[in-house]
Amino acid sequence: MSRQFFVGGNFKMNPNSVSEKRALTELLNQAHLDPSVEVVVSPPFLYLIPLKEILRKEIKIAAQNCYFKDSGAFTGEISPVQLKDAGIPYVILGHSERRTLFHETSEIVAQKTKAALASSLSQRETGKTTEVCSEQLKAVVSVLSEADWSKIVIAYEPVWAIGTGKVATSTQAQETHADIRAYLSSAVSPAVAKSTRIIYGGSVNKGNCKELSVQPDVDGFLVGGASLKPEFVDIINATLEK
Repeated sequence: MSRQFFVGGNFKMNPNSVSEKRALTELLNQAHLDPSVEVVVSPPFLYLIPLKEILRKEIKIAAQNCYFKDSGAFTGEISPVQLKDAGIPYVILGHSERRTLFHETSEIVAQKTKAALASSLSQRETGKTTEVCSEQLKAVVSVLSEADWSKIVIAYEPVWAIGTGKVATSTQAQETHADIRAYLSSAVSPAVAKSTRIIYGGSVNKGNCKELSVQPDVDGFLVGGASLKPEFVDIINATLEK
């Protein structure tokens, strides 16, 4: 069973203006993108629906976060039910910035993941190192059924690489991804380990994406700053033969 290559663009708290959003949209709408790659972009909440309406239909939209309750007095939060109603198919959960800046624990991430799956959203659970990834995934494994994993994409991001310009070598990335897959095999099942996409994040750019993309256990990328630049197209097309 082959795993479809996945490239996600995490815009974080960007862009700063409607004109920048328009320029980024035009870039993606006009570019030649590898049709075999699943492309997902994750703008701030403010731009979720506007981007969904103007981006080419092949590009999917993801929220950057959600809460684990469907509704209620939770100021500043957004629910999986609301995302589903808005037609947003993906949500990023457990990003390292949410963990370090907003003190989200693995248990909270697991609750969010379970809630999102109950609303038929897909998720990405982001880890840090091989050991910490296992601990973080353990909390998620404990609340999911084996069938739930067909809707999960795991993103591995070494915290020392995020926004620093540093990047794990292709060998380092492959080793960690292989360890994560081995953990899934033992903690869930060999079938889930084989089918689950594990993508790499952390200063991915057009200079390193091709070498990373050929690693057997690297199934795509979660791109931060470069997703706001023209080189995002090169990253999406990393597996295209020249």
